[in-house]
Amino acid sequence: MMGCWIFNESLSIILVISWLGVNLYLFIDTFCWYEEEESFLYTRVILGSTLAWARASAVCLNFNCMLILLPISRNLISFIRGTSICCRGPWRRQLDKNLKFHKLVAYGIAVNATIHIVAHLCNLERYHSSQSAEAEGLLVALSKLGDAPNESYLNPIRTFHTNTTTELLTTIAGITGLMISLALILIMTSSTEFIRQVSYELFWYTHHVFIIFFISLAIHGAGRIVRGQTPESVLLHNATFCRDRHAEWRPATRCPVPQFSGKEPSAWKWVLGPVVLYACERIIRFWRFQQEVVITKVVSHPSGVLELHMKKRNFKMAPGQYVLIQCPSISSLEWHPFTLTSAPQDDFFSVHIRAAGDWTEALCKAFGAEGQALKEPWRPPRLAVDGPFGATLTDVFHYPVSVCIAAGIGATPFASLLKSLWYKCCESHTQLKLSKVYFYWICRDPTAFEWFADLLLSLETCMSERGKTRFLSYHIFLTGWDENQAVHIALHWDENTDVVTGLKQKTFYGRPNWNNEFRQLAYNHPSSNIGVFFCGPKTLSKTLQGMCRLYSSADPRGVHFYYNKESF
Repeated sequence: MMGCWIFNESLSIILVISWLGVNLYLFIDTFCWYEEEESFLYTRVILGSTLAWARASAVCLNFNCMLILLPISRNLISFIRGTSICCRGPWRRQLDKNLKFHKLVAYGIAVNATIHIVAHLCNLERYHSSQSAEAEGLLVALSKLGDAPNESYLNPIRTFHTNTTTELLTTIAGITGLMISLALILIMTSSTEFIRQVSYELFWYTHHVFIIFFISLAIHGAGRIVRGQTPESVLLHNATFCRDRHAEWRPATRCPVPQFSGKEPSAWKWVLGPVVLYACERIIRFWRFQQEVVITKVVSHPSGVLELHMKKRNFKMAPGQYVLIQCPSISSLEWHPFTLTSAPQDDFFSVHIRAAGDWTEALCKAFGAEGQALKEPWRPPRLAVDGPFGATLTDVFHYPVSVCIAAGIGATPFASLLKSLWYKCCESHTQLKLSKVYFYWICRDPTAFEWFADLLLSLETCMSERGKTRFLSYHIFLTGWDENQAVHIALHWDENTDVVTGLKQKTFYGRPNWNNEFRQLAYNHPSSNIGVFFCGPKTLSKTLQGMCRLYSSADPRGVHFYYNKESF
């Protein structure tokens, strides 16, 4: 099982190891440089190895801050996905893991920021203790530099009685460091799964503290607290020779008084490119915000799902893509992702929205989806649409066999796909690499089938008329019902169509046995690459991912399941 997982995820493993390798290289290289560089010899006398710890973690922090914005640049990812440069298959699948990489880089930032903060707190304490009465020898000589005219200081804490906290909070490095730390804590804590589920709005707003984070990061080094010998001073004052002759430091001698300066800030050089790129991303979003969106149809389904049909000039989509929607009357800042449920062949684009939070509840209420009376004449609230953007499901057509699994409202991403299949089946000249589709839908509420059943019925009829009944196999599982529904189902079990969905394929009651399902799939397609696409809860996702690993063959010529999870 482990061998199959390594085979399927080999490229992801290589990319993660490469990321870790670059971090490790930058850390070790910078650490060794600060431990050996002659211009920082006197700085090491005061600070010891914590100087190298602080600087090495700072470089890794800059590197990860350079990467953190790239995975959430949706237009960039869509552009890469649409170019021929990006190979299909394993490389293309990496684009669907952009949020996982974003989280991984965030953990890298948190780890390096923690090391950097702890190291500098130790540095501050060592600067302070070197001014104490117990300090002696070279340590005293270095700490007193800057008291006389024409001398530059090395120790920013000028007296032992200085309050280090007050001193820290009066410097650029201290103030920006505190702002970076608070912003990072706020962003990380509000990004937990619990917070996102309870209040997506809180997650959304706190994440925009990243603006303060990057501004503070760019100017953090401007204070130049950590200082080393100037290049001119290194030429005149050999620290290795003169360190033991500090009592002889005089002008115009072999050991003149050493001069010090702070290192130029470099964080802005690391993050400038990605920040400009992300700023362009936001400019594009603002431009799209200004474009008119015409709402052509509003349908309120009994299952608490709002269906919106819209039109927008020059809007082009592919099956499985998603859009970001904003409703200015609800919030002028929030954008929420929704998968498109229409097909490219439709003369409109549509989304299905379930009330599952403050924003979606307010949107459903604004469109009258909660049954309240609307004032006449009624005009729908204005919507802004950004996108469409590529997602995992756009790769369904790239496999010879695809397995689509949805749980509850997770069926919406597959609506566009199934509609597109319906259109392609109607076009007799269309040739597809895809030869077989399995569709599984697990749902708790029977009323949730209503809006999706018509689509499946149309597809079922079309396949039958064109002799392609084996092209699509769908399996619907109902996991919740009451006693009256059970009696009704039992009385009508022998009818030609299913009592719940109205389809020829009968509904299954209970949950699928995934071991049996995957075993059968592997038996039916012994030498195929099978794409497994899922949209639903995390617990089921882990189960399906485990099934893909378990039933993938270790033989390259055997069956291989490639797991893909829909995520925004």
